[in-house]
Amino acid sequence: MEGLLVHVDEITKPNWPLDFARQGRLNGVQIALVANGPGPELAGAAVDVVRENEKMDGLISIGFCGGLQPSLQACDIFVATEVAGVSAARIPATQKFFKSGKLLSINRVVPTAAEKTGLGKAGADAVEMEAAAVAARAQQYNLPFYAVRVVTDTCNEDFPVDFNEMRSQDGHFSRAKILAAALRRPGVVFPELVKLNKRTKRAAQALGDFLADARF
Repeated sequence: MEGLLVHVDEITKPNWPLDFARQGRLNGVQIALVANGPGPELAGAAVDVVRENEKMDGLISIGFCGGLQPSLQACDIFVATEVAGVSAARIPATQKFFKSGKLLSINRVVPTAAEKTGLGKAGADAVEMEAAAVAARAQQYNLPFYAVRVVTDTCNEDFPVDFNEMRSQDGHFSRAKILAAALRRPGVVFPELVKLNKRTKRAAQALGDFLADARF
């Protein structure tokens, strides 16, 4: 969220039972920014909390994604035309360049290049973990839906650890588990995690700049 918050005015912190919640104005429009952890259950719960507290005019699923096609490179902006098996998605108006296609939204990290390649051959362009739940809520509440993501890992890259094994019982990623996995192979895992962290920071800035320019 840091990449977008620098563009938001009049920021306040509502007392909502979520991992992250801010309200403010972006380009003169009142917005709520929320995050609640990875996966559809946590994402859907976040939307429900906002709806209980505020009037909503539309839903935008934002965040990171993995590229499933060679044309998607790190820090590329990806705007979904559809969330596979759930819903079509709208395209925002913007002067900035972006790539688009079918977004696959599943409740797991895709950790290997081999699996990404298989999903790409099956017809998806990018993959992430929350948009399907947000799209389903948009259908349920009869709201416009957008999905805007930024690529953090490409189709030919493996993650240094299987992040699916790093999730706690409630679905969140466990820092303790990630640290333990890194300590088992410090010479391999730590440099890759540092590289990934630097890339996600650049990606977050790129996403924030794109969203600040876009009109929904």
